[in-house]
This record gives sequence, structure tokens and C-alpha cells, in this order.
Amino acid sequence: MRLSFLAGLLALYSCSVSSVTGEISAKWSVPSGFVSTNGRNFELDGKPFAFVGANSYWLPLLTTSDDVERTFKTMQDAGVKVLRTWGFNAINGTELPGALQSNLTYYQLWNSSQWILNDGPQGLQRLDNVIATAEKHDIKVIVAFTNNGSGLELYINWIAGAGNTHDVFYTNPAIIASYQSYVKIIVERYKNSSAIFAWELVNEARCAGDILPSGHSCVPGSNTLKTWYRQQSDFVRSLDPHHMITTGGEGQFFMSKPFEFWFNGTLVSDFNFNGEAGEDFEGDLGLPNIDFGTYHMYPQLWYPQLDFPGSNFTVENWGLFWINQHINAANRAEKPLILEEFGVSGLDNKSSIYPTWVQHALDTKHAFRMALINSTSSSIMPWQFGELGLTESGGNRLIKYSDQIFRGASPNDGNTFYINQTQVWDIFTRAAQIQDQRSG
Repeated sequence: MRLSFLAGLLALYSCSVSSVTGEISAKWSVPSGFVSTNGRNFELDGKPFAFVGANSYWLPLLTTSDDVERTFKTMQDAGVKVLRTWGFNAINGTELPGALQSNLTYYQLWNSSQWILNDGPQGLQRLDNVIATAEKHDIKVIVAFTNNGSGLELYINWIAGAGNTHDVFYTNPAIIASYQSYVKIIVERYKNSSAIFAWELVNEARCAGDILPSGHSCVPGSNTLKTWYRQQSDFVRSLDPHHMITTGGEGQFFMSKPFEFWFNGTLVSDFNFNGEAGEDFEGDLGLPNIDFGTYHMYPQLWYPQLDFPGSNFTVENWGLFWINQHINAANRAEKPLILEEFGVSGLDNKSSIYPTWVQHALDTKHAFRMALINSTSSSIMPWQFGELGLTESGGNRLIKYSDQIFRGASPNDGNTFYINQTQVWDIFTRAAQIQDQRSG
């Protein structure tokens, strides 16, 4: 299916939405089986819904239903209640021959400013199977519409053209209309499914991308991302009054007096708190159609200049600090919160650091409950869930770039954990049991 002329796209972009009052009141009358919010907590059919979730971007990339089924069975046995995966996979036209040869899953094919939708057996039918299998195993799904890196920059390169900065994705009317056209297809395909937990506007939106830099109009205080979050969450709400919506952001703050740290004898303003990334976690969370907050946590990657033997910086303690900052902000916003991605490299680091982070997230909620204070519900979703025993292509398949199934194991980016890594696995299965006891 080819999405046609620009006028049609712009018509979508200018689509009117209902009033804020109407939007909020509509969300309370959710159908049976849909997860919703009640103040600072998630609810399912009127009962508390606390959970440990899983990230698996690669699930829709699998080519066999048996391997998808196997993965969901492992998740269900581990106590996973929510899966987060990509609702996007796009390729350039030059990549099509290779994609057809390798059986690569793709949903959008870019050959011009008008992308082509692939809703066939190598396209959205694979996402259909993931959603259906999740429902079979009583697992809800967070679906992300695009990704800050290559996802956004395909829109920029094909519609706005060369020489543009990364942030034009958030302001260019033709790009926004094209994004909304794709979002409309995904939302309308699954909006009646109770398997959907929430819609996610973009994974890790920032002013800058993996390749393209940010422009002068996306700077601290410009509210470029906040404005875009508002527009797109209102648009999605106009399509679907019942499912929750979230940003998918990493959770950076925009503080009037941001934290600083010393490096090489210089006091450095902290990127995670000075608004340079483009996010304003607390301000964004206050938007009427953003139903809950998300944040990510990778201190090893974010502070490599500080993470060295003998320094005063510790990955573990910084993570506890980051968790506290977001719980406090979510409490003020009166909305639930998900630690949506977190990871450290190395099995020893995982075994020693994860228990502290996970226990702190769980204890924070528990401590407030004991004090009879309605604290924000904080759920966790480690990056990322791994599966063993995959059988497609004999258990060995190069998917794309460095993504591969190797000896039956799903893609491993260094943060992946598997069932045979029992010390790490048990951290999350225990947390899942605690969260299950807190649910209705």
C-alpha cells in the first residue's frame, strides 16, 4: 500500500482532537482487560497492576511462530506481565533485495518522500503474531512507533532532505504528517486489543540523533520536544480513547540549577539535568495525554569519563540517585512510573548491581505503603530479555548489522540476560513474584 500525496498527509497533521476534559474523562471508561491509571498506580479491571516487564525488540524479527511461542512461554514462566517491543522496522529501497533474501521483517519501505507499507507475511503480519501470542500468554505489550536514531532520520532524509538537523523531525509539518500516517495505521490495527498496554511515541527522543546533530531551535528551554509530545499524544488520543500513551523518553530533566560534576579540573554541567537532550521529564509528564512516565538508566555509557577504578563515582550509587529523582517527580505529577530500560555490561556487574537497583525500586514503593502514603507505582523492565533454544535457520541467523541468532540464543548486545545465568535471572523472577503479590 502506498501512502499518497502530501495534501493527504497534511490533512492528517491538522486533524482536530477533542478537548482535554473530554480526553481525560473518556479514558476512565476503559473496556475489560485494558490497563489504565488511577492516580499514581496502574490498574487492570479495577485492581492494582504491578509488574516486572521485558524488553525484546527482536521478537517481531523472528521468522517462525514456534520461536515466538517459545519466547513468550519463557516470559510467562518467569512472571513477565508486560513486553516492550518495536512497532517499527523500516528499510531503504536499496536494502530491499537483501531483505527479501534474508527474510528480514520490515514494515516501511522508503524509496521517496512517500513510504510504502508492508502489511504482508514479511511485514505487519509478524507483529500481528507477536500481539496475538502475547494475548495468549496473558502478557500486555508496549508498542513504540519509531526510534530516535535511524527511525527518525529516515523521515528526515527522505522528506526534508540532506543538510537538515535531527530536530526538524519534531517541527517539519510534512514529516509530522508522515509519522502520523504510520501511527494511525498501527493504532487502528490494534486499538481494540486488550493485549496492548500502551502506545509509545518514540524510543529515546532527543534533539540530536546518532548521525545528525541538533539545530539551534532545539536547545534547553525551547520546549521543542514537549510541544511535539503534546501534539502527538493528543493525536493518538483522538484515534484511541482507551489505551494509555507515554513518551518513551530516557528521562532527562531540565533544571534551572542543573547538577554538575568535576572532570579534568573543570566543573561540567550534567547532560541528564541541564535540558541539552531536549527532554524536560517533569514538564513532559504533566501533559494531559501522557499517562505515565518512562526513564532509562545506563550510567556506564553516560559517564565513562567518571567510571574508573579509584574514582568517587559508582555506577550502583548513581543508579539509586537517578531512581529517586524520577520517583519524586512522578509523585509530584500524580502519575505511575516505569524504569523502562536499564543495563550494565558484564555478568559480575549485573549480579552485584541489579539486586540493589531492583530492591530499591521495590522498597521505595513498599516503604511508602507502610507509611500509608500513596506513592507512585514503580515498575521495572530490564534491558534486555534473552531467549535460548531458538530453532530458525538451525539456530544461527544473521538478522541485520550485528543482530544475530547464535547457537539458538537471541541477539546479545552485552546487556542481555538468559535463563542459564541464574544469579541474574533469579533477581527478576523474585521481583516479579513481589509485584504479583501487590497486584489484584
